[in-house]
Amino acid sequence: MAFTFIDLFAGIGGFHAALEALGGECVYAVEIDQAAAKIYERNWGMNPLGDITKDVSENGVKVPKHDVLVAGFPCQPFSKSGAQRGMDETRGTLYWNILKIIEKRKPALVLLENVRNLAGPRHTHEWKIIIKTLREQGYRVSDTPAIFSPHLLPPNQGGRPQVRERVFIVAVKNNSRSKLTEMEPIVSNQSVNGWDPLKWDLETHLPLDEDHHVQGCDLTKQEMLWINAWNDFVVGMRKRLESGRLPGFPLWGDEWRLTKNLRIASGTPDWKKDFLRKNAAFYTEHHVFINKWTKKWDFYSDKFPASRRKLEWQAQDTPSLWETVMHFRPSGIRAKRSTYLPALVAITQTSIIGPRERRLSVREAARLQGLPEWFSFDGQSDKASYKQLGNGVSVGAVWHVIRTTVERHRDVIEKTCPELVKSVLDKPKNPDLALNKLKRNKRSKKS
Repeated sequence: MAFTFIDLFAGIGGFHAALEALGGECVYAVEIDQAAAKIYERNWGMNPLGDITKDVSENGVKVPKHDVLVAGFPCQPFSKSGAQRGMDETRGTLYWNILKIIEKRKPALVLLENVRNLAGPRHTHEWKIIIKTLREQGYRVSDTPAIFSPHLLPPNQGGRPQVRERVFIVAVKNNSRSKLTEMEPIVSNQSVNGWDPLKWDLETHLPLDEDHHVQGCDLTKQEMLWINAWNDFVVGMRKRLESGRLPGFPLWGDEWRLTKNLRIASGTPDWKKDFLRKNAAFYTEHHVFINKWTKKWDFYSDKFPASRRKLEWQAQDTPSLWETVMHFRPSGIRAKRSTYLPALVAITQTSIIGPRERRLSVREAARLQGLPEWFSFDGQSDKASYKQLGNGVSVGAVWHVIRTTVERHRDVIEKTCPELVKSVLDKPKNPDLALNKLKRNKRSKKS
C-alpha cells in the first residue's frame, strides 16, 4: 500500500517528482498559475489548477486525508501587531491555509520549503510563529533552520551543480504518548559524505547538451562581440601577469586612469574608494596593453554599454573567458569557473555556458533541478519554462531531506505511517535511479 501526499503551491511538480519516485501517491495538488498547472498535468497526469483559498477557508477544508504534506509556499508577511496569538496571527496569509489543513488532517510528515531569507533576521517573527503553530498541532520541529543546497550533495545522491540554498521546515507528527516538540535540524548547510563542490563539472555531471547551437539559446552578435573582446583581454593579460591570474576585484573600464590623475569625490563609500584605487593602480601598471586593447575593440564606443565595460572575474586560473560560465549583470559581466552554477531564478539572467557559446538550454535547466529526461515542456515558450524552473524546487534536495527525516525519526513515523517508512527506506539514495525506473511520461490523456 502506497503512502499518500498532497502537493500545495505545486508549480510544475518538483516535490511530486521526489515523492512519486519514493513510492507515494498524490491525492491532491493545487497550483493557481495556469501555465504551470498545464505542465504539471502533462507530466504527472493530474490537473492541479485551483486556488487553495477556495478549498481551505473558514467554511471548511476540502482536502482529502493524506500522510505527507509538502508545500513551497509563498512567504507573505505576518502581522506584527502582537494583538493576536497562534493560528489567528497567520490569518490572511497562505500559511494559514496550510495550517488549517494540518489541523484537520494531521499528516505524519510536513515539509515546507522557502527561500533562505525566511530564516533571516528580518523574518524572525514569522519564523517563530511557524514553529510555534506547528508545535501547537502536535509536531516535532526544530527551532534552528535547516538550510541546504543541491550542490552540497554528491552526484550519486541526486546532487546537482547549482547553489540553491533553501530553508526546509520539517515537522514530524508525534505519536499519542510523546509530548516532545523539539528536534535537531534534519540537514545542515554542509557537504554530504565528504563531497567537494569544487569537483563539479558541468560537462560530465549535468551533463551539458552536446550541441553548441540550441534554438533560442544562441548569443547575439553584440553579445559575442562583448565576450570576444573581454576574452582577448583575459588571454592577453594572463600572459602579462606573473601569477597568470586576473585580479579578484571588479575591473571598471570607465574608471581606468593613472593613479596620479585619480580624484575621488567626497562622500564616496569606502568600498567604492577601494575599488577605484585598485583600478587606477591596475591601469597604471598595464596602461600600454590596455590602451592598445581598448583601441582595437573600440571599447569606449556605443558598442559597449557602461555595464559591458565592467568585468567581475571569479574564475581563478581558468585560461580564457570562453571556458567560464558568464552572466550579463547590471554590475558587469561576471565570469565563474565551469563547476557549479548560481541558482536558477525566475528572471532572465540565464547562465551563459562559455564552452557551448550559448545560454543554458531548458533541458539543461531541467536537469539542474533534478527533473528526469522525459519531463516535457512541449508546446510552451522557453521564457515560461525558465520562469517555472526558476520558481521550482530541487528534486535531489527534497529527496535527501525526506530520506534523512525518515531514517532519523523512524521510530516515531512508523507509529503514524509505517507505509512511508517502508517505501522510503526501500528506495535507493539516488533519486535519479528511482525516477528513471518510472520509465514513462505521465502526460494526461488529453495531451
